[in-house]
Amino acid sequence: MTVARWLSLALPLLAVLAVGARDRDRASRAGALLAFVTAGIGIAALHEVARLAGWYTFTPVDGAYRGMPVDLWIGWAALWGPLPVLLRRVLPLPLALGLLLWVDAVAMPALHPLVHLGPHWLVGEVVGLLLVALPAQLLGRFCADRRHLGARTLLQVGVFAILLLWFLPTLAFELGGGSWAGLTGLNRTGLLVVAQLALLAATPALAAVAEFAVRGGGTPYPWDPPRRLVTTGPYAYLANPMQLAGVALLLLTAAVTRSVTLVLAAVSTAAFGAAVAGPHEQSDLRARYGDSWRSYRRQVRDWWPRWRPYVSGTPAVLWLDDDCGACAATWRMLARRHPVGLRIRPAREHQRVLWRAEYVGGDGHTERGVAAVARGLEHVHLGWAVVGWTLRLPGATWLAQLVTDAMIAPPHPARPQGEPCPTPSNVSLTAPSPPSANTASPASPPAPSPPPPE
Repeated sequence: MTVARWLSLALPLLAVLAVGARDRDRASRAGALLAFVTAGIGIAALHEVARLAGWYTFTPVDGAYRGMPVDLWIGWAALWGPLPVLLRRVLPLPLALGLLLWVDAVAMPALHPLVHLGPHWLVGEVVGLLLVALPAQLLGRFCADRRHLGARTLLQVGVFAILLLWFLPTLAFELGGGSWAGLTGLNRTGLLVVAQLALLAATPALAAVAEFAVRGGGTPYPWDPPRRLVTTGPYAYLANPMQLAGVALLLLTAAVTRSVTLVLAAVSTAAFGAAVAGPHEQSDLRARYGDSWRSYRRQVRDWWPRWRPYVSGTPAVLWLDDDCGACAATWRMLARRHPVGLRIRPAREHQRVLWRAEYVGGDGHTERGVAAVARGLEHVHLGWAVVGWTLRLPGATWLAQLVTDAMIAPPHPARPQGEPCPTPSNVSLTAPSPPSANTASPASPPAPSPPPPE
């Protein structure tokens, strides 16, 4: 078994090193590393399912993680992750998956008695290829070739969420105290409270990921970063919202599962971010963006958010129908709070007919309907910004827009002042007097959105 374990580790790693030595492209190596992490986490999860389903088990040996030999785990992750990514130019994805299935079909029986196969182990292989190897390959290849920004961002979010919320806690439980029983033993009310707290902690991170993708043209992965400096959304308040949200989620999980080890992991994560990753990131951003980055960092901190947003450059514009009760009430609410870097304009003055509220950022980014109003809230202060980020969560915008269209104000063309707005009669909002001149002062039409990055 010792020879089998060494070969299972050495052969895939040597193959990765040999191929990687010939492919010196930084993006390829970044994609290969991401595929390795994805495959490693996925194989750990697959092992838990395989034990329950009886697909396969391992002989108890030293150097195992929850019953799986670590050397076999690493070699398996190298085979399913980075190797096919580095060979992607000569190994199309369907062929790569077919070869991986063939290698496993030959190797798994040959590893007996280290591996004990159940009667349906091939089912487990197919499940693993579809749910572990395929996502790892898609993510690694998309990252290496800088393709499909939306897909690779979603895949990264899924991988990092599993790493943060399942793999790290499970590893902490193996090394120290705590268990999932603290969470699974909660009643419905307790689970709902924990879920709401987790969503609150995760909201700035999710909004920051979206900001990276839609306004920066990049992802949270350090080697697949945005191509433009992002200072909007959560970044108008805090320089590292993802790290802060990650630490908060780890501490919440530690509190629920009563794991001191997980508390130490959260503290170590914060210390690593502040002492190692932070300075490296700042040096890179300073070199890429120069004075823009220095101006931003002089006013936005890493771990303590601003109350009012940081804004630079051209102010954003929020177009609202001032003769419609719901929009006019939104106008008054925002104007009373003196939003920073935001001008509110009557929709009837837009260069084209608007059917919903529209937000145009200083960089040309546009949002419509509820999402536009949510963007406007980001210009008020941190409390309202959190509301805006929540409204822009996946699914929340669609639901809020559906309710708005059905019960508050259906889509309608902005009309000359004085014409009736099709707001449902049971809504108590009434049309206000015209906004003050300084709030609705004329401005040049907003620039069109820039083309997506290549």
